[in-house]
Amino acid sequence: MLISTKEIEVRYAETDQMGVVYHANYLVWMELGRTQIIKDLGFSYAEMEKDGIISPVLDIQASYKKPLRYGEKAIVKTWIEEYDGIRVSYSYEIYTEAGELAVTGTSKHVCVKKDTFRPISIKRTYPVWHDAYDKAKKQTVNV
Repeated sequence: MLISTKEIEVRYAETDQMGVVYHANYLVWMELGRTQIIKDLGFSYAEMEKDGIISPVLDIQASYKKPLRYGEKAIVKTWIEEYDGIRVSYSYEIYTEAGELAVTGTSKHVCVKKDTFRPISIKRTYPVWHDAYDKAKKQTVNV
């Protein structure tokens, strides 16, 4: 499978009163990971939105292992876990710059028409995206 990597510098505003990254910010970093894998596959989510298609979250999960703090770097690794032509599940691992696992997570999405929120078939509407997603989940890559 294709694994995308996105490096993020932890900003002070992303930390809480305890001095660690506030838990909801990891969800934002997962979004950055998703947009990075889409970019790495040669596509643009913004272009899809211009077509009137959006991709809401159906489900999201995060497990916190080790805190990150202001001034550290987070490394977000993202891959396509499942894809069936309509729904996409992404998996994430967020590491400290020392290589320690900080967070694991998954998010499930579906593409819908923005005006009606009716699901679309990625396979039919965006056949090139479909082929790239199908290929990305099958590739083997060393992390």
